Amino acid sequence: MNDPSRIDELESRVAFQEHALNELSDALADARAEIARHTLLLTKVVEELRSNRGAGVTIDAADEPPPPHY
Repeated sequence: MNDPSRIDELESRVAFQEHALNELSDALADARAEIARHTLLLTKVVEELRSNRGAGVTIDAADEPPPPHY
């Protein structure tokens, strides 16, 4: 009834699942950290854009060089 090879197989599966779960947890933590960095960067870009608009900085299309396909 208590087959040692079956117990070994189940222990092996549990160890594999624990390892996989730890890897997924680490990947999720890395992804959340990257999202936090991107959020901070985007916030800074939006603030800079707003400050440029508030400072009266205007961009004239005539001052822009033509697109590369011309």
